Amino acid sequence: MNAISQLRTLTFTLACLLLSSCSSIPEGVTPVQNFEAQRYLGKWYEIARLDHRFERNMQDVTADYRLNKDGSIEVLNRGYNTKNQQWDEAKGKAKFVAARDVGHLKVSFFGPFYGSYIVAELADDYSYALVTGPNTDYLWILARTPALNDTVYSSLIQKAERLGFDTEAVIKVEHSRL
Repeated sequence: MNAISQLRTLTFTLACLLLSSCSSIPEGVTPVQNFEAQRYLGKWYEIARLDHRFERNMQDVTADYRLNKDGSIEVLNRGYNTKNQQWDEAKGKAKFVAARDVGHLKVSFFGPFYGSYIVAELADDYSYALVTGPNTDYLWILARTPALNDTVYSSLIQKAERLGFDTEAVIKVEHSRL
């Protein structure tokens, strides 16, 4: 195999890996069934998360979901960067990976690049959610209010631990500037 063929093979393999990872689900995680996007829309407060570079130093984090005309979901994440002492926003778009009644979406904030958004637990009244990304490095606990009942919070942390997430690394998000 010559160098050009090897490069094509490598490029094709990397493209396949990137495309498949955009909608992957962590082992053991099952997206919620009977998901109703209409009920999920609106404002959510980030209660806790596994920290990662794109939310580092962020507090008072919220996510606002709105239905677009094309059926996709507009995502507006907002938070206060304590290091830069300023509010930051990121606007994106979410699309269902398969059926619209399954809590498995892919979200993009950077053009054609999508990442998994899996609703792994959801209150019957849509008051709280446990959300994962494509692997166990990404985890969020969301609620419709800036605070969450300790019993519910503990239950979600226990579920995350059973699913293989490093719950010792979970950080709670402050909501003092809202």
